[in-house]
Amino acid sequence: RSSVRVLCGSNWSLVLQGQWMLEFYAPWCPACQQIEATWESFAKESQRLGITVGKVDVTQEPGLSGRFFVTTLPTIYHANDGVFRRYRGSRTLEDLQGYILERKWEAVEPVAGWKSPSSIMMHGMAGLFHFSGWIR
Repeated sequence: RSSVRVLCGSNWSLVLQGQWMLEFYAPWCPACQQIEATWESFAKESQRLGITVGKVDVTQEPGLSGRFFVTTLPTIYHANDGVFRRYRGSRTLEDLQGYILERKWEAVEPVAGWKSPSSIMMHGMAGLFHFSGWIR
């Protein structure tokens, strides 16, 4: 059984509370497939690290990928009580754990307020992505 929390349009607001690491992926994406086992291992350590590890399938959740303005895969975000930072580090288990344990996220500039996934602007972007998926 996976320790990774699956997020969707109806429960995404869970990331607004507590500390999270969130991966946006697509099942067909080779780079996403490559880090899948690492992400699972990272999630197994989540309780010890004091975080929740989640994932969003962008093929199933176009609105959510719009809300986070995901344009490349995989995309990883760190969230701490509603403050979002894009993770751009190495995707090894050691580096992911170090990012949390050593609080490296504190040195990363947070996503600007208007681009925050909980902003009105990004709510509109979610609708646009959802609508474009419907048109396709």
